[in-house]
Formats: sequence, C-alpha cells, structure tokens
Amino acid sequence: MHIDINLASQPYEDVRKFWLRWGAPLAALGILTLLLLYGVTLGLITAHKDNTLIRAREAQITERDQEKTAALALLNLPRNHTTHDRSQFLNDLFERKAFSWTRVFEDMEQVMPARLHVVSIKPEMNDDNQLLIKLVVAGESRDRALELVRRMEASQRFQQTHIQAESELAATQGTDKVQFEISAIYVPEVPKGATAGAGGAP
Repeated sequence: MHIDINLASQPYEDVRKFWLRWGAPLAALGILTLLLLYGVTLGLITAHKDNTLIRAREAQITERDQEKTAALALLNLPRNHTTHDRSQFLNDLFERKAFSWTRVFEDMEQVMPARLHVVSIKPEMNDDNQLLIKLVVAGESRDRALELVRRMEASQRFQQTHIQAESELAATQGTDKVQFEISAIYVPEVPKGATAGAGGAP
C-alpha cells in the first residue's frame, strides 16, 4: 500500500523561537494598551466629576441670582425707599472709609517710572461697585506713560489700566512735555488684623 504524505501542508513551527522573538514586544504592547485604557477610564471619571461640580456651582449661582433679584425687588418697593437710600449711603460711607490714601501712594510709588509724576488722583466707585482710580500724570515722553500702564497691569493692585486721554504741554510748564489721563481698577490689600481707613478717607 502506497501513502503520499505532504509535509508542506503542516510546516514546522519553532514556537519557542517565536515567543523569544515576539514575546517581549507583545507583552509591552499589552501593558501599553492596559495603561491607555486606564488613562481613558480615569479621564472619563474625572470629567464626570468636573461636570457634576460645574452643574452644582451653576445651580448655586442661579440660586444666588434669584435671591439677589428678590432682595432688590423687595428693596425697591415704595415703602422701602428710605431703607434703600440709607443702605446706599452707609455702603458708600464704608467704602470711602476703607480707602487708604497712604496705601495708594505707596502702591503708585512702586510702579511709577522715573521722570513721571502724578498731577492729580481721584477715586470713585464704578457701576460694578469697584474702586476706580482716575489719575493725571505728566512727564517727558509718552514712553514713560506706557511703561507706567505696563507696570500697573503687572501689579496685583491695579487692573484694567488704560490711557483715556493725552495732551502736549506748553514749553512754559517746566520739563513736562506731555500729560496723560489714566484710569484703573484699584484692588487694595487688606492686611490681617488691620482696621479699615487707616490712611484716612478722601
């Protein structure tokens, strides 16, 4: 009896050689895949927590806005006009007492460039109940005023600083050649344990 055997149909495979060559890369690929899956899962969990926190904060903001609207509606009733006016007066008084001229000039001295000086300074409250500083400065060149604006913006005490107007001065007004009107939101530093208005009210 004659039997034909085709050895090519079942080629010999060296399994040990295969794992020696490809075992380490496959294991590294598997570990990398697990790490990527872990990172994606962790990111999804963190994003879910962040979204939950954002929704909670938005709900709190909405609740506070509703309380503020209700309080303003109650305060604006005709029978409460006296209380409203008195409250506004007291708030303005407290804000003025909290303003320290000494501290403002110390903060201005730290940011004021050479050959530039303050001509006048005026504090007032803006529509957002923030302390707005309006000052007039004079000096030899426009570059000094721009440097002052940059320094004020870099300082923690001043925000939203910009030049409102500028003008040239006559030669009879000394060494000053230009004058600038600058406005900025002033953020006073309140030391711990300090009392308001230590520098006096304007």
